[in-house]
Amino acid sequence: MLQYKRVYEPAESSDGLRVLVDRLWPRGLSKQALQLDAWLPDVAPSTELRREYQHQASAFAAFSEKYREQLVAHPEHWQGLLGMAKQGTLTLLFAARDPQLSNARVLAEFLEDELDRRDQPSSPTCYTNHD
Repeated sequence: MLQYKRVYEPAESSDGLRVLVDRLWPRGLSKQALQLDAWLPDVAPSTELRREYQHQASAFAAFSEKYREQLVAHPEHWQGLLGMAKQGTLTLLFAARDPQLSNARVLAEFLEDELDRRDQPSSPTCYTNHD
């Protein structure tokens, strides 16, 4: 199961593995205070995309599309998250104020799509026009 939540919310046993997916360390939190299993800054949107987006609701659709393009171009950044998600609950942590406009939401949806795609059997061979 994949879920996402703000890094400022308390850790819960139901979080499973906790992975920070922001490029920058969250403000106001020491590395000792944050309970997490990994920090993967490379899976976050590029600095340019993050600056362009600025968490504006009107820009979320375009941001989401561009971020997905970045993810497709760099599977080495997120492949390990698929393995973590298959083991149990994976919580993607982020610092943005609005969970619905966060990169973690886009990443969680992307990973869910990827897991679904990989779980589907390949299409059967077409034997049309074969005697």
